[in-house]
Amino acid sequence: MIYSCLIVDDNEIERDAIEMHVKKIPSLKIVAVCEDGMEAASILSNTSVDIVFSDIDMPEISGTTLLKTLKNKPLFIFITSFSQYAAESFDLDALDFIVKPATFERLLKATNKAIEYIELRKHVLQAPQEIPKELDKGDDYFFFRETKGITKLNYSDVVYIESMGDFSKIYTGSDKHIILVGLKNLEKQLPEFFSRVHKQYIINVNHISTIASHEVHLSHNFNVPISANNRQELLDRVIDKKTLSRFKK
Repeated sequence: MIYSCLIVDDNEIERDAIEMHVKKIPSLKIVAVCEDGMEAASILSNTSVDIVFSDIDMPEISGTTLLKTLKNKPLFIFITSFSQYAAESFDLDALDFIVKPATFERLLKATNKAIEYIELRKHVLQAPQEIPKELDKGDDYFFFRETKGITKLNYSDVVYIESMGDFSKIYTGSDKHIILVGLKNLEKQLPEFFSRVHKQYIINVNHISTIASHEVHLSHNFNVPISANNRQELLDRVIDKKTLSRFKK
């Protein structure tokens, strides 16, 4: 299946580079390449697209303002030189955030995530399913609904969870599952040994191998990003209590 997309960037060199990468992805069809947010807003007011690859820091209309003003919102993948925009981007439910320079591999990963989300959303619209509002945190397992039915999973088997907008993707050591619950809502229902480390990720702290400056290494060779604030919170709440000290108090 072919998915339509639009590219927005006020920098000609970076805009051309993104267009070059996107053209290599067979599942994407470029509807327009825009020089600024004003041009993109004009096109999006009359044309439906699936995915928008947009810069953020642009004159007159920024990428985030563009997203806010759209009535029918496509999936937004922000591409910017300024990592400080990440929090605002995810608060606006942008699907992904890429720091420039955007490599082909990173754009492809974001595109695959967007396509997966689009197909999941179609399934939900065709067959809406009721999601339990509360989990019993006293148990060592939980149930969730997915396309093949109701699945039982042990908390201990969950390595990490990734946000996909209205959905979440649960990773175990050998499999992954899509749960039709957003990460924000899911976070409220999980036991204490799950910790938010990024706007898009929750980890099971029992699977931590190493905590680096900007990412957490987990069991089964998984790596997820960690923000500075979440890193400090994780250290204070969990890690420091389990760290061996040179001197016993």
